[in-house]
Amino acid sequence: MRELERKRSDSHGASGSTLPPLAVIGAGRVGRSITRAASDAGASVSLSGRRDALAASEEAEVALLCVPDESIAEACETIAAAVPPLRFVGHTSGATNLGALETASRRGARVFSIHPLQTVPDGGATLSGAACAVSGSDPEAGRLAEALAVRLGMRPFPVAERHRAAYHAAASIACNYLVALEEMAVELLERTGTEDARDLLAPLVLRTAANWAERGDDALTGPIARGDEETVERHREAIGEIAPELLDAYEALAERTRTLADRGRAASGPSGQPGEPEVAA
Repeated sequence: MRELERKRSDSHGASGSTLPPLAVIGAGRVGRSITRAASDAGASVSLSGRRDALAASEEAEVALLCVPDESIAEACETIAAAVPPLRFVGHTSGATNLGALETASRRGARVFSIHPLQTVPDGGATLSGAACAVSGSDPEAGRLAEALAVRLGMRPFPVAERHRAAYHAAASIACNYLVALEEMAVELLERTGTEDARDLLAPLVLRTAANWAERGDDALTGPIARGDEETVERHREAIGEIAPELLDAYEALAERTRTLADRGRAASGPSGQPGEPEVAA
């Protein structure tokens, strides 16, 4: 406890230039990545599993629960006995409301959340430069969440509690569904007898992603963008023949692509010529 008091004396609180001592609870991919980023930034941080969560929280002013969504409330109940001296309790879930931290809140802790808008495939993921959704139970908790995100090298932005599920759905579409979509393309190409399909498609995928980041829906190319429905019909026939289980997904994506193409043509006005030749897929 003397060590904690010493660290507190060096701390300037949630809105100061340094962060209070941080206990990261949960040694999975997110927990390890956050601990590494905090340590690299010179923050006072410890990492522990849920078995040692209470002891770690008693030596910190901020506890950050990096556990599965369904385990947040239980983990919070475990560390609630550390409030006080524990002052802030947060989680890293994108879809879970702050209500999951009610046990700590009832004991007087301010609660918050940070959710890195970044894919974290392993414990060494780089968070620097990523956006980060933040929320807090009160202004001080919100400032703490923002300060923590900035210290980890991220760009914080607020997400209202009522919109957390929609926010997380957007993140899942951008990340998880992209992987599913590209694997769909790989599977289809492999069924034509082509080897190394992922390596062949990767440059197209990466360039398209870069174009989208720079230009939004103006990056759309291909047969639907140029109004070539005959080619789309040939797509349907080919998929129905060699990968019929992918046809429903193709149809749904084609319909959404038409909506984007129609929007782009409407925005471009009479001069927009969807039939202009193009090289890209």
